[in-house]
Amino acid sequence: MRRNQLGVSLGGLLIVCVILIALAMVGLKLAPSYIEFFTIKKTINAVSQEKGGATVADIRKSFDQRATIDDISTVKGSDLEVTKEGSALVISVTYRKEIPLFSNLGVYIDFYAASKE
Repeated sequence: MRRNQLGVSLGGLLIVCVILIALAMVGLKLAPSYIEFFTIKKTINAVSQEKGGATVADIRKSFDQRATIDDISTVKGSDLEVTKEGSALVISVTYRKEIPLFSNLGVYIDFYAASKE
């Protein structure tokens, strides 16, 4: 009774490794954009809680100061949309980030963050 050997061939292993490495490279390129997005969201929430009755100019100035500290370069205070819903202050921002991956291949990501979600 002979049994065939089971397992992954060298070619199959190399293909799986190439796919995993490509996915890891894409993930490493996208990670900083998502980290910055969550920092922007945290900053917007902090400004919203801190500046409940402030003017729009004060809110934008406060965001710019916090953005300098947190090294946020994608969004400026002038990009913020400040509205009031009832008694709550809602600060929101929408922006697009382009991330180049390989030579002429890249990714566009649309981000939206708001203080009331």
